[in-house]
Amino acid sequence: MASSSSINMVDYPASSSSPISDDEILYWMARNSVLRSARVMPHYTDSDSEDGRSMTDGPLPPLDSATDSVLRKRQIWHPEEDTMPSEIKDLLDDDGVSLAEEEDGAGCPLPSTPEDQLLLDAEMTEVLKAGVLSDEIDIGALAHNAAEQAEEFVRKVWEASWKVCHFKNLPRWLQDNDYLHKGHRPPLPSFGACFKSIFRIHTETGNIWTHLLGCIAFIGIAVYFLAMPTTEIPLEDKLIFSSFFAGAIVCLGFSFAFHTLSCHSEFVGKLFSKLDYCGIALLIMGSFVPWLYYGFYCHYQPKLIYLSVVVILGILSIIVSLWDRFSEPKLRPLRAGVFMGFGLSGVVPAVHYGLMEGWFNQISQASLGWLVLMGMLYILGAMFYALRVPERFFPGKCDIWFQSHQIFHVLVIAAAFVHYHGISEMAMYRVTVGQCSTTHTAIAF
Repeated sequence: MASSSSINMVDYPASSSSPISDDEILYWMARNSVLRSARVMPHYTDSDSEDGRSMTDGPLPPLDSATDSVLRKRQIWHPEEDTMPSEIKDLLDDDGVSLAEEEDGAGCPLPSTPEDQLLLDAEMTEVLKAGVLSDEIDIGALAHNAAEQAEEFVRKVWEASWKVCHFKNLPRWLQDNDYLHKGHRPPLPSFGACFKSIFRIHTETGNIWTHLLGCIAFIGIAVYFLAMPTTEIPLEDKLIFSSFFAGAIVCLGFSFAFHTLSCHSEFVGKLFSKLDYCGIALLIMGSFVPWLYYGFYCHYQPKLIYLSVVVILGILSIIVSLWDRFSEPKLRPLRAGVFMGFGLSGVVPAVHYGLMEGWFNQISQASLGWLVLMGMLYILGAMFYALRVPERFFPGKCDIWFQSHQIFHVLVIAAAFVHYHGISEMAMYRVTVGQCSTTHTAIAF
């Protein structure tokens, strides 16, 4: 609300015989605002202009009891009891002259009638009540709302104007690979800004798009495979392949989400890094299931044992992935070692199958060659990731493209496609060769 000091600040005459109260200013400001919003002329009388009294034809309409209780603690100014200060009268006279010069949409002078005056007084009362109530009650809410609007404005400006920054200017929770010097995203204030950043060039652009496209590709393959009629692909085979599809889609999807949202905040970054590592464990588990199922197709007991071991190792890997310190940069070799060890555990059932069925059958029936290639790609990718090659040897030269994490992503996708081809060959062999020649056929898992 305005005060007497604010009147002087806008060049009102300061030579008033008595101080101007807050209610006095509020009354005339409200009346003047209604005059302009209603576009009606004030109703002057000769006595008004001669003795400087109120421009109303009567006293200010009374306020309701609720408003009166709010004003009870204030000294209310009544226009019929005091004279209007000369500075306010001069101001309203000027406003009245300017208002009289205005015309309505048809070009006719605006009317001034007693009916207009009654309507004006009623509307002015509502404005006065709203002004008083807002001054006494709603000022906190208005300030809070203004702060929220200012925060929203700053957020939108920041989202539209952020620039990549140097590694040393990042907060500690965003500092991961010190061999990548420039092109890092700063902390972004919203999920929307993070997702919009996938269309800009920065250190995470390659990591985001490699696994985003890979995830979309495997979703398409899974839909096509599962939509095939059961006369061509039995339901049992669809269920077995679904474990691999689910692991691949979840792994690539979580990886895409992590690299997109890692700059949102420390909490969100740590949360999605855990999901990213859990996705890797699920991919390894899902990759084991089809190979063990078709490899030990006619041997129920070892198949069940190896599948159980894989599930246990997968759960342990997920538990380790949920450890808060597991995502720290200095534990990068440990992360690579955990998942490499999980994957290399497949050597044991592979050797077992070779000794049991012969190495020729291992290659022809169990697609050993494709599985070996898959394992080599995974191991090679993990080594790039752990050693941070090539940026280790060319600091600041691989900030945007050809960094170790991008190479790791590409090799993971390549290994997943190789594995899909390998298990498809194993399934095709079972379809063409037919049933097992042993008594274990009836209880195949």
